[in-house]
Amino acid sequence: MTRIGITTRVFLSVLATTGLAVLAMGWATHLSFSRGFFGYLNDQQMARMQAAMPRLQQGWREHGNWDFVRDRPEVWFRLLGAEQTLIEIGLPPPLTDEALISSDLLGAGRRMMLMDSQRLRVIGFPFLLPESRELPIQVDDQTVGWLVIAPVQAATDEAALRFLRGQWQAVTALGVVALIVAGLAAWWVTRALLAPVRRVAAATHRLAAGDFGTRVPVHGHDEVAQLGQDFNQLSQALARNEAMRRDFMADISHELRTPLAVLRGELEAVEDGVHPMTPELLTLLQAEVATLTQLVQDLHELALADVGALTYRKQDMDWAALVSQAASAFQSACADRRLRLSLSLPDQPLQMSGDVDRLHQLLHNLMDNAIRHTHEGGELRLRLRRDGDEAVMDLEDSPPGVPAELLPRLFERFFRVDGSRGRSSGGSGLGLAICRSIVLAHDGSIQARPSELGGLWIELRLPLTRHAQALPS
Repeated sequence: MTRIGITTRVFLSVLATTGLAVLAMGWATHLSFSRGFFGYLNDQQMARMQAAMPRLQQGWREHGNWDFVRDRPEVWFRLLGAEQTLIEIGLPPPLTDEALISSDLLGAGRRMMLMDSQRLRVIGFPFLLPESRELPIQVDDQTVGWLVIAPVQAATDEAALRFLRGQWQAVTALGVVALIVAGLAAWWVTRALLAPVRRVAAATHRLAAGDFGTRVPVHGHDEVAQLGQDFNQLSQALARNEAMRRDFMADISHELRTPLAVLRGELEAVEDGVHPMTPELLTLLQAEVATLTQLVQDLHELALADVGALTYRKQDMDWAALVSQAASAFQSACADRRLRLSLSLPDQPLQMSGDVDRLHQLLHNLMDNAIRHTHEGGELRLRLRRDGDEAVMDLEDSPPGVPAELLPRLFERFFRVDGSRGRSSGGSGLGLAICRSIVLAHDGSIQARPSELGGLWIELRLPLTRHAQALPS
């Protein structure tokens, strides 16, 4: 079965709609013109009746009755002014009575009827129709008869027929021209508007086949251009996700391979008798197992966060108190690396709804990351404040810093900055990714920027509860 493409369907739809509109307008124009034309003819006949009235009155005065016109059509047409009408339109008067009768324009004389005062027919049209118009013939304030005319309901004479045919042919010609123009317009519309859509469709097939570098040209600012922009953004997002997937597989294989290689090497050395089984060796093996365990746990938490299955038991809590506890817990770690830790907390509690354990994990990851990646003898600055309906925590450290172009990637999985913030300083590159998932689960935001101290500045924003928002600063 042959499938009709969207281009053909749009073309036929536009053409059919325009054709129906042209036909409807032509028919409505024809009806309106016909009714107006017949109304005009009837008005003209009423004017002719008014013009014939003085001659009819004069004939009555001369003869005293209507017998002079009975069964005499030539007299009847002269009373109606047939000769005068021919002269007015520039035609010569008829030479015979037969020519006078046959020259009756628009059939007016044949549609008119003369009735006496008793409303009995004298001459003219043989029937009195319900739609007939009539005028009284009065002589000396006495009604001596009636002049009646049957209305024009269809064109009968050759002049009127020619006029109507000409109008109908003109309307038909205009309709045909409109259809041709509509066809050309529909053809142009389908080509101009659907060409970008076809390009997007073709690019979609390439994208589905795995070509994530596919892009479509974008022209203009209409909906079709917006579709092209959205497609390009989708292609970029898929390319980025594919690159992240490959990096993720490479990173996780590397993270798993390193401790496994250490375990395998040490166990083979023990098995071969190269290394004796000493408490120091057991401690080393346990450390590598702990590294593997932590890595698997971090991956498990991130996987749960991705599918929305990571559980959070939120309750009302004091965020300031939790930050204070975390800072106290890391005092000894700072002292071991000779780091100065300055803490600034608000005077009033910052009440919020959160999972205490997850938020404690968040603070632990942030503080541990800052301590491990700050040179000995440096400085850490932890400040907590309230900004409107949010609690803002600023954690800054001294050098080394992070290049500005790498700051947006700090919260990606397995991302580590080269140099002082590399693998040698410890960590799998999952800590900050877990921090971001915890913050998002609490409807907050987290971002990294350069610190005035020369290192990294982590800004964390979490929403406060309503009663906390009402407290004065």
